[in-house]
Amino acid sequence: MSFFLKFLPAETRALAELGRRIVSGLDTPEERKEAIRYGVEMLKDGKVSVPEWSRFGKKLGILTGKH
Repeated sequence: MSFFLKFLPAETRALAELGRRIVSGLDTPEERKEAIRYGVEMLKDGKVSVPEWSRFGKKLGILTGKH
């Protein structure tokens, strides 16, 4: 995967790295898949509500005290 990232613009590479680091803090592959799935779903309409951000934060372990 990192080989292909070299062909992307620097900003896109940085965003991919940010996403990787955020989800790497989750304990299981299932938690990571669910967080990514929900993040993609909540961004589909181009708007994110406060409850959606809250739910996403919980999925990432930010609002649950995991970290």
